[in-house]
Amino acid sequence: MAESIQISTLPNGLRIVTTAMPSTQAVSVNLFVGVGSRSEPVRLNGITHFLEHMVFKGTDKRPDAIMIAEEIEGAGGTINAYTNKEFTCYWNIVPYDRLATALDVTADMLLHSRLEQTEIDRERTVVQQELKRNHDNPGAWAGRLIGTSVYGAQPSGWDVGGSVELVQEMQRPDFVSHISDWYHPSNIVLSVAGNTSHDQVMAIAEPLFRDMPEGEIPSVIPYDPSITGPRVATDSRDIDQCSLFLGLPIFGRDDPDRFSLRIMNDVLGAGMSSRLFREVRERRGLAYSVGSGYGYLADAGVMTISAGVNREKLVETVQVCLEETWKMAEKPVPEEELRKAKDHNIGRFRLSLETAHSQGQRNGELLLTKGAIESIESVVDQIEAITADQVGAVARRLLQRDRLHCAVVGPNLDEDELARALE
Repeated sequence: MAESIQISTLPNGLRIVTTAMPSTQAVSVNLFVGVGSRSEPVRLNGITHFLEHMVFKGTDKRPDAIMIAEEIEGAGGTINAYTNKEFTCYWNIVPYDRLATALDVTADMLLHSRLEQTEIDRERTVVQQELKRNHDNPGAWAGRLIGTSVYGAQPSGWDVGGSVELVQEMQRPDFVSHISDWYHPSNIVLSVAGNTSHDQVMAIAEPLFRDMPEGEIPSVIPYDPSITGPRVATDSRDIDQCSLFLGLPIFGRDDPDRFSLRIMNDVLGAGMSSRLFREVRERRGLAYSVGSGYGYLADAGVMTISAGVNREKLVETVQVCLEETWKMAEKPVPEEELRKAKDHNIGRFRLSLETAHSQGQRNGELLLTKGAIESIESVVDQIEAITADQVGAVARRLLQRDRLHCAVVGPNLDEDELARALE
């Protein structure tokens, strides 16, 4: 499927990217704002996520959350949002003939939220329940612990949702100030993909967004690699299984080695034919689920290995995972395995972009975070060009024992035992 991507910038700096997909019945509207949890002061950690909730709570035109939801869901569509460490995204998917409604609802929510104190107080409890649910989920909490351990006590390592205690103290002036600092058109990308045209999107969107006031975007505190958290972080709970994460700091999203890392990760722990799955599950029967992955920020990132494992197999699983990991740096990947990893990676990449929503998400995120959209074929070509030597080089660059961290949620945990396993 050929990409038909067009980008325009409004006079106030807001960027609009469209991806024409004439064969679909859908259109996906995605509005990205360049603010996340690493943009917050300590006192307001979690306010970006809290604000994402509040934007759904009513405008002058649509006074409550039900009216906002019914505009999209009444057309058969879906509306939602998410926040991460570096950006917030408000999105909806509708039948293509409801594009005008989808754009109007998006602009109305962004520009005209009432942010009433009574609604803030009501939603506060909902946000706190979400945080408690994440804490009660062992896998989610272990993932949270590994991020805090690798990044340490700096904005890059703060929880996206903040804490129950911090959320309790947030008031309307905090939200108004946060919007005035970050919600400027030069910090916003509108990405629309589906059965539409650039001209059609511009004709609807330009009047909705052209009057947004411009402003300076505050700077974000850079990642400091000298700051880290505990080497081993545990949370002992009376449950049956351990949720295990091993983590290492990596480079930011624009690093030249990023395609080598894609293939290294694929060989190590992506899917049922990966080394970790074969060794940990198929050969030794240590865990039901095991795999590796990574996530980027602008100037940093974390690579993780995760597994769900019984307590008596925990140390052995750590050791086997690390043995397989260190092999990546010690021995070149055989040509046949490299070929399979490339095919797997490219295939998953292509299949992940089948829908209007996936295209709208990809292109909006890339334009916001990188300032440009790398074509699908360019990405494929760069993956194809990776050699076994490059995979080994990135493995030696990143896989260093003294930078390794471990986080576990499970029964009867012993941090000293885990620290020895890491050695």
